[in-house]
Amino acid sequence: MNTEKRRKIFSLLKKNNPNPSTELIYKSPFELLIAVILSAQATDISVNKATVKLFAIANSAEKISLLSTLEIENLIKNIGLFRTKANNIRKTSSILNQKYLGEIPKSRKNLEELPGVGRKTANVILNTIFKEPVIAVDTHIFRLSNRIKLAKGKTPLAVELRLTKLIPDEFLVDAHNLLILHGRYTCKAKKPDCEHCVINAQCEYQNKSLAV
Repeated sequence: MNTEKRRKIFSLLKKNNPNPSTELIYKSPFELLIAVILSAQATDISVNKATVKLFAIANSAEKISLLSTLEIENLIKNIGLFRTKANNIRKTSSILNQKYLGEIPKSRKNLEELPGVGRKTANVILNTIFKEPVIAVDTHIFRLSNRIKLAKGKTPLAVELRLTKLIPDEFLVDAHNLLILHGRYTCKAKKPDCEHCVINAQCEYQNKSLAV
């Protein structure tokens, strides 16, 4: 796929969705961090159901660190891996409260030192909160990037690095949400909706005609 086609793809995605944003519900950087930690192997819908209960009781690093792990588990038990996640968000909250005065660190290194925070979660925070031009490659973005040949790679990191290199600079900040939403609702895993796809003409998916 050439540069002109990539630019056209993002121009069309941006035109179709001028203000792309996460579907996780949050009111502060801390709430977003907790929501993203909880979102591993879980849908945004299930995470939002859990956080509405959790944040009603504790919505800051200080408040969550004062809860027991069992109390947190009971509030988020509708999502997968809730025991591990409860332990991680309690530890992370304690670290944020003690080391960062409850604020979210701005560096990747400091973010990835927090329990439950890997590269993908750090990228979401850096992009959404601090508007850095980074891309968190989840299953949707990984699938879409390889399928339409936007940026092929065998691992999420490989795809991330290629996307960061190849996407025109003016679209980098919005690229994560543009791609994840397109992958979630249009370029779906089993039945991509090619008929209603705004980038159908630019897409290089070999089985595109079969999916219409």
